[in-house]
Amino acid sequence: MPALKDILKNKLTKKELLLLRTSFDAIGTITVMEIPRELVKKQKVIAQAVLSLNKHIQTVAKKHGGHTGKYRTQKLTLLAGKRTKITEHKESGLRMKLNVETCYFSPRLVTERLRIASLVKPGENILVMFSGIAPYPLVLAKHSPARHITGIEMNPAAHRYATENIALNKLTSKITLYKGNARTVVPTLSKKFDRIIMPLPKTGEQFLDIAVEKIKNGGTIHLYQFAQEGTFAQAEQSTLQQCTALGKKCTILRTVKAGQHAPRQFRICIDVVVR
Repeated sequence: MPALKDILKNKLTKKELLLLRTSFDAIGTITVMEIPRELVKKQKVIAQAVLSLNKHIQTVAKKHGGHTGKYRTQKLTLLAGKRTKITEHKESGLRMKLNVETCYFSPRLVTERLRIASLVKPGENILVMFSGIAPYPLVLAKHSPARHITGIEMNPAAHRYATENIALNKLTSKITLYKGNARTVVPTLSKKFDRIIMPLPKTGEQFLDIAVEKIKNGGTIHLYQFAQEGTFAQAEQSTLQQCTALGKKCTILRTVKAGQHAPRQFRICIDVVVR
């Protein structure tokens, strides 16, 4: 298969080819890419080239900046192909519908979601805060021996797709979803959990206090954060200090890289046992 730069070598200057971003996210039939401002005049030419690279891709969209707002969504402009922002993404034998503009979703976490599933012991009750369109609940329900998974999501659009997705995959008996702010919903839950997943790296640690109150003795919390390369130890120490301040004894099992967020900056997951 020809590379993107090969297709565009006669349509962009050498300087423009150097600025071209050749990595992008494919979410279902939609490719979401970044166009440097120097290449805006050529963005539709670039989008058509991306479209021609993969017959599976039907739409090419351009993102504007990072994820913003309380729902961590991203403004997109359609550049080529079908005029839609709704797609169905396939991951680990599961089908997930979503609107790529109104719902946060990262296809880059496929390996990480399976990693968490591989750690689950038979009969676990699991809580997923900030569950989005339900990728973690779905993967855990299908690929782990968990008894039940509870998901909480405050974005009404993502919650609506999550409800549709668990029905689409015939997993309604293993997953319960709540729409609302985790800080409000979690304290109302009657049971404690064997495992709690907190996949909100930007501000997730701000919810650690309600997580430790709902984790069983000896249970595991998976706390996601953004951290610069070389600062993972500081992130671990900060987590331990928070646990101590909350009156809990915590042990770090491991810290893993769960994808690169920016140059030298990674999404990390700190696996913490709470006693």
